[in-house]
Amino acid sequence: MSHETNALAQIHRQIMWNRLIAVVEEQAQIMIRTAFSTTVREAGDLSAGIFDLHGHMMAQAVTGTPGHVNSMAESVGHFLKKFPTASMRPGDHYITNDPWLGTGHLHDLTVVTPAFHNGKIVGLFANTAHVIDIGGLGMGPEGRSVFEEGMYIPIVKCFAEGQPNETFFDFIRAGSRLPVELEGDIYSLCACNDAGAKRLIEMMDEFEMTGLESLAGFIFESSHRATLAEIAKIPRGTYQNEIYSDGYEEPVRLAASMDILDDGIEVDFTGTSGLSSRGINVPPAYCRAYSCFGIKCVVAPEIPNNWASLAPFRMKIPDGCILNAPHPYPVSVRHVIGHLLPDLMMGCLHQAVPERVTAEGASALWNPPMRGGGAISGQARHNKPVVADFEIITFNSGGTGARPTRDGLNATAFPSGVRTMPVEATENVAPVVIWRKELKPDSGGAGRTRGGVGQIMEIATKGDLEFAVNASFDRVANAPRGREGGLNGAAGRVTQKSGKQLRTKGLQVIPDGDRLILELPGGAGMGDPTARDPALVARDVRDGLVSAANAQAHYRVAVTASGTLDEAATQALRA
Repeated sequence: MSHETNALAQIHRQIMWNRLIAVVEEQAQIMIRTAFSTTVREAGDLSAGIFDLHGHMMAQAVTGTPGHVNSMAESVGHFLKKFPTASMRPGDHYITNDPWLGTGHLHDLTVVTPAFHNGKIVGLFANTAHVIDIGGLGMGPEGRSVFEEGMYIPIVKCFAEGQPNETFFDFIRAGSRLPVELEGDIYSLCACNDAGAKRLIEMMDEFEMTGLESLAGFIFESSHRATLAEIAKIPRGTYQNEIYSDGYEEPVRLAASMDILDDGIEVDFTGTSGLSSRGINVPPAYCRAYSCFGIKCVVAPEIPNNWASLAPFRMKIPDGCILNAPHPYPVSVRHVIGHLLPDLMMGCLHQAVPERVTAEGASALWNPPMRGGGAISGQARHNKPVVADFEIITFNSGGTGARPTRDGLNATAFPSGVRTMPVEATENVAPVVIWRKELKPDSGGAGRTRGGVGQIMEIATKGDLEFAVNASFDRVANAPRGREGGLNGAAGRVTQKSGKQLRTKGLQVIPDGDRLILELPGGAGMGDPTARDPALVARDVRDGLVSAANAQAHYRVAVTASGTLDEAATQALRA
């Protein structure tokens, strides 16, 4: 083959690779447009991807969360062990929410669907979505076993050759507080996989392909080679870091020792706290998912995410630690600790490539599951009004950590990447009123680059009648830490409007006439605050992100009452 012919073939394969990414992105967008749950429709808490016949992920949708995507990358292999490709037929759809075979907790449904071309199976589409209710105790940390946390769905067929498994759907409808939404989401998951398969067949016909093996080989070889080339740019050595979660019964220590090697990066979690009796434990696939993401953000952010680009990142997770929860430990809110893992990884990498790493951020989502009605109020109401039955969850985020050359992002989800749910969407589907949702001044850690600010939320029901919140919050006792002299971000806070302090985890009732107040953490700062451009500090004061008092105390910058920089006073402060 001539050099010109080979170069043309390379271009041709790259075009097909890009087309494949477009196919799975359409798959994800169809899920968003057809989903019943606000968690998918509004927040984008999902993943979508295409796999070869060995269960290796070839491409993922841009839309989606790393926890879903990277753990889904492992899950398809589990499906193939139970249902080999030779047994699959057109119109089949397979489903599970097993936390150890899927994406970490029962609220995530994973669906796998075969794609056929000219009567031959050529690939597999998979997706994951977070549903609002799967029965049991509901999403929260209170369970002492996974069996208390909701319906446990093994890997089964939900559709066989296009026909629904009615026995399966009978169980699903009977076991959920929101049967219509749950059944609708399952149909949505299957429909978007069908759409992906349809687009794949169109692509294969257009490019006269008989299978995906050659394209998969090109994707995997190119991705693996490129990832190793990026790892080679990181100084060799062993780097260690620790970070603390508020935990449930007691604080949780997350420890990591990272080895930069010629053939990959290995992380050893020895020294991490042991298992919890409550649902904050993390299944190992979810630990690997967010750890790999944290490393990849720093080391190889431009390389598409697939089986081969993830392969060089290897994890040693000791038995008995909270990041390696065995069945049947409770894992419902595994994200609370799992979302801290990228900060843990970046703390290691900051020692090797500080110019690439951000300061710590709020990290863990603040997504309060809320419930109201007779199940909460019961007979103790004595004929008082009871809020209508509802089950809802709303996704919200604190600030991200400052970047080396830019400020952190305000009220933005990292590392999950989910969107904040609009107030109107929540109020439209439940008798909930969000009275206040605003950025929280002075919550972003001061620094040469400032941490993103958090937010304050005030939540009640219509009529201010009692309701329950199943709290699963973090970064209250352990604020995000600054780097290189930057200050910590503000810690979170959970109270009632009456002033009562609430626990950060567990089911609690907000009584009549009171409201839930959430103060979400801010991201930490990066670098010496006095090195920040005074004009930027004055801008932050005008924008309401920093108070004039904090501008003077932390940045040594004086701002006039009109919000302009007082240059003379600033020079005096810095003298």
